[in-house]
Amino acid sequence: MQSLIGTGVALVTPFKKDFSVDIEALQRVVNFSIDGGVEYLVVMGTTAENATLTQEEKELVISTVIDVNKGRLPLVLGVGGNNTMQIVEELKTRDFSAFEAILSVSPYYNKPTQEGIYQHFKAIAEASPLPVILYNVPARTSSNMLPSTVVRLANDFKNIVAIKEAAGDMAQALKLIKDTPKDFLVISGDDMIALPIVLAGGAGVISVIGQGFPKEFSEMIRLGLNKKAVEAFKTQYFLADCIDMIFEQGNPAGIKQVFQALGIAENVVRLPLVSVDDALAARLNEFVKNSIK
Repeated sequence: MQSLIGTGVALVTPFKKDFSVDIEALQRVVNFSIDGGVEYLVVMGTTAENATLTQEEKELVISTVIDVNKGRLPLVLGVGGNNTMQIVEELKTRDFSAFEAILSVSPYYNKPTQEGIYQHFKAIAEASPLPVILYNVPARTSSNMLPSTVVRLANDFKNIVAIKEAAGDMAQALKLIKDTPKDFLVISGDDMIALPIVLAGGAGVISVIGQGFPKEFSEMIRLGLNKKAVEAFKTQYFLADCIDMIFEQGNPAGIKQVFQALGIAENVVRLPLVSVDDALAARLNEFVKNSIK
């Protein structure tokens, strides 16, 4: 899918100081990413703090992004979890007309076997009216979706079109690129190794830092896709310290501090997450201040 090549950003859900959803800030976040040149937007990913949103708040965020986007960029919706039957029910009943694909995380907490992961995504693929992007993030799910399982799913279901690979393992990413079908997209889920994955044959990234530095990060990925490694790595090294910092005390606390420094949204997260401490906030503020030209 050409629409999933390049930089997608996993949008945050901004909150006001009273912890309510900040719709105006969300509108600014969406426009900032679009104006910065990213290729697509991901709604209701982990970065959206969807685990602490009510169903009504989730629908508010989804409708707001659709309204602000106005069809300018492709949209991907996060539809995942560890209750397979519940996901299948949502896939059968939700209106997906505004979306290009779904992003579905490997089941967390249950710790299924590889066969369990396969059967989970088999059920999703058979129920989904849209193409499916698998999401492998072992640090959050406590289980690694092995390349052999991904290859099996990619070969068995034509609507499983991509994987967001966030194991942080370059060797595993290379195996995915080598062994999956030619038209299957390996998308980095790690900002720090997104460029190396792209240069190795990956399709791009679903990024966190890309929404804070959309112009720089999306141009870096485009340079990588065009195999202009020397130019691309200049941006990689420029952003590297900030990439480390935004994840230092948890996601999305770090990127929300970047948005506060940019004057776009408050650095408010919901418990059990907490905002970055004053020392990290000062370092992030300094980085943003020095990066604005």
